[in-house]
Amino acid sequence: MTTVRAAPTYRSGTQSVEANVPEASPEERGAALAFLQQLATEVSEGTVDLPCFPNVVLRISAALANPNTTSEHVVTIVGTEPRLAARLLQTANSAAFNPSGKPLTELRSAVTRIGQHMVQSIAMSYAVHQMQHEASLVSIARPLAKLRDKSIAVGSISQLVAERTKVHTDMAFLTGLLHGIGSLYIMARAAGRSGDLKNQQSWLDILEGWQAPIGRAVLESWGFAEQMCEAVGDQRDYERKWKHDASITDVLIVSLVLAETLKNPEPRTVAMQGINAFASIGLNATDCEATMVRAERRIALVHDALK
Repeated sequence: MTTVRAAPTYRSGTQSVEANVPEASPEERGAALAFLQQLATEVSEGTVDLPCFPNVVLRISAALANPNTTSEHVVTIVGTEPRLAARLLQTANSAAFNPSGKPLTELRSAVTRIGQHMVQSIAMSYAVHQMQHEASLVSIARPLAKLRDKSIAVGSISQLVAERTKVHTDMAFLTGLLHGIGSLYIMARAAGRSGDLKNQQSWLDILEGWQAPIGRAVLESWGFAEQMCEAVGDQRDYERKWKHDASITDVLIVSLVLAETLKNPEPRTVAMQGINAFASIGLNATDCEATMVRAERRIALVHDALK
């Protein structure tokens, strides 16, 4: 289990660099840091309390963390939530995940077709969608929607980038989709104690600086694969040293940069300098532009499939 440090830092080579914390009043800073200390202690001890998060999604994650879990068991769990089952079947038949166009009508066949990582991806997307419509979380409905859109973009790009590596593309998609789970956790917990957050953006921004280490701890608590947890925790470690094979962390770092670049008008310039993951994967500026062109279409398809 990861210990979340009292002050958020991101590794930069062998040095520790303080997280970028924007300007805020002393009261805001004090309240935010005290709250984060509380969350850090909880998740470090393995206590994860995510308000309004559908229990069925956690049951799916727990089941898939067990290597002995069968597809039949997964189908049984998904079947306990008809709306999730319908979403999974619909997604499995979408253009994004069914290039053959052969329709499926049984949940069992859908689970078999898309695989465990995609089942988890669809379940997590479903969970965030459900949270957006919870009355107790209305104050963060807009940030949640923005996070979901960004997560779909990063997941889609991660899948494309992973094609250039030995990383499993479906695992890359799921990791990209979950890159902001720390933000989700912090926002959901903050909504229950701070009232209307819509006019407290600076306070939310302070919390954002902690999302990567807290996100890693949350995923570890849920039993996700260690390499996925590490990728989420190290998503801003731009000076990671090159290794013989690019890892899922490299894929996520690159995908986050490309997702941000994709928001800019053309001609787009990817800020690759100082980010070793690009060299680890073997991406140059031309490769990045080609990936972003493909990503625009892919993001639209995935967004339609998961909406």
